Amino acid sequence: MPLQELNEAQLLLLSEADIGKAAILFTTPMCGTCKVAERMLEITEVTGVAYPIYKTNINFTPRLREQWRISSVPCLIVFKNGKVVKQENAMRSVDYLYDLLKE
Repeated sequence: MPLQELNEAQLLLLSEADIGKAAILFTTPMCGTCKVAERMLEITEVTGVAYPIYKTNINFTPRLREQWRISSVPCLIVFKNGKVVKQENAMRSVDYLYDLLKE
């Protein structure tokens, strides 16, 4: 199942809400590594991890890109209660992502 794509306004609301936890994959459309990372996260999500996982196009999220200091894609931002707790650029394996998000 494809990751749900959110725009910057939706992500800002999500990051400012006290919803618990979420993970956001920042990508660009022409990035091959991003496609692999997205597929790995789709598989991870199906396993029943504790985090909802979303994706966004970094080209359309300048405020978050600056706020979270994202300098390259793919970039997975993991946050709890509105605070970034992990920023991951190397999507090593599905197993690694599962361990990162299972909590």
